[in-house]
Amino acid sequence: MHIVLIDDDSTSIFLMRLLLQREEFAETITAFQSPEEALGFLQTAAPDQIPQVILLDLNMPVMSGWDVLDALKVEGSEQLSHCCIYILTSSLAQADRLRAEENPLVMRLIHKPLDKSELAVIKAEANGQYRN
Repeated sequence: MHIVLIDDDSTSIFLMRLLLQREEFAETITAFQSPEEALGFLQTAAPDQIPQVILLDLNMPVMSGWDVLDALKVEGSEQLSHCCIYILTSSLAQADRLRAEENPLVMRLIHKPLDKSELAVIKAEANGQYRN
């Protein structure tokens, strides 16, 4: 499995990567601190480079997670049609939860920090997404 992490906080990326490696979640982990770079990667990726899972932070400077989702909806929805996108956030705002539920690209919103039990659910959902 290939997973993409998008979070402006290097500590969050480090901890998520550590958890993903410890749980043997993915063969490939690609991390971006810049949402703009992540978006460029996702929009130009070859079909075999498309991740099965994206963990997306909401609150980032310059370009928020919502901005990334809006850009993907316009330009990459077909290419990412088999990708499970999860929002990771420290926000407890009900408006964020509702907005995530209404976005067709988002599987669901998960509160930080990501833990082992949430990771197991993500893995099950991602695997279910690809069964023939």
